[in-house]
Amino acid sequence: MKRVLVSIVVAVLVLVFVAPNVLARPDVNKPLPASEVELVKKVTLSGRPGGGGKPTKQAATGVLGELCSGNKYAIIIGISDYPGTANDLEYCDDDADDVYKALTTLYGYEPHNIHLLKDTAATFTAIRDAIRDIEAKAVAGDEVVFFFSGHGANGKAADGDNERIDEAIVAHDGSKLIPIWDGQLKQWFAGFKTSRVIFIFDSCLAGGMTDLQAPGRIINMACSESGLSYEDDAWGNGQFTYYFVDQGMLSGLADKYDNLPGWADVTVEEAFDYARANCQMQKPTISDSFVNDLLP
Repeated sequence: MKRVLVSIVVAVLVLVFVAPNVLARPDVNKPLPASEVELVKKVTLSGRPGGGGKPTKQAATGVLGELCSGNKYAIIIGISDYPGTANDLEYCDDDADDVYKALTTLYGYEPHNIHLLKDTAATFTAIRDAIRDIEAKAVAGDEVVFFFSGHGANGKAADGDNERIDEAIVAHDGSKLIPIWDGQLKQWFAGFKTSRVIFIFDSCLAGGMTDLQAPGRIINMACSESGLSYEDDAWGNGQFTYYFVDQGMLSGLADKYDNLPGWADVTVEEAFDYARANCQMQKPTISDSFVNDLLP
């Protein structure tokens, strides 16, 4: 009899304490509840000189990894025009245009396989749906690029990653800012079948996006987990995108190793090394789980 009573008590306690937590688990496909949220704005400068130098450690090995054998997909996001005027930037939409140009003119990406989301079009829902769309299409051997340029944020979010402080990229719903948290992005990308994914974040606190680590993925982050990112009319871009994409890829200045003679052959790692060597005031970081160097 005592055992029966104990079992009943335990069952009741489970219903009281565990079930509500399960039922109350936030829907990762919606804006998540968060506290102590701080918007960390990308900094717009004027006439800042360029950088120069050599990074202490090279990401590029000079050994070309496996080439893409399938289709290529991309989600490219640049938000200069946020709701209202207080949080507007200058060059994030230009960053997005440069990435689009690099992917379509140098690396064989077809326009119909790219979601280009800029300014008012780059809502929380549009970004989520673009990821869902590509998740449904991409299979093993395909390649996916996810690029974001805009503001960052931090706070304590119910995004399932158990971090004390979470980082986010900042989207909107047309009227207010909406963070997309690192753990949330991790869950959105968890179901992708391909192990060939390139992330590029040109935003403040970008170094906190390592939640997205997985085999075959490269995460290119414009600054440290606590750092700021910059844009400037001298670059006409965010600083990281300027050196990574505009100069590194489109102008070919990052081409250190002759990977494929006669072909656009700046690898992701070469572009990152060039950006890290030239960026001032911010320290780009990389998480590279791809075997050898990845040529998009």
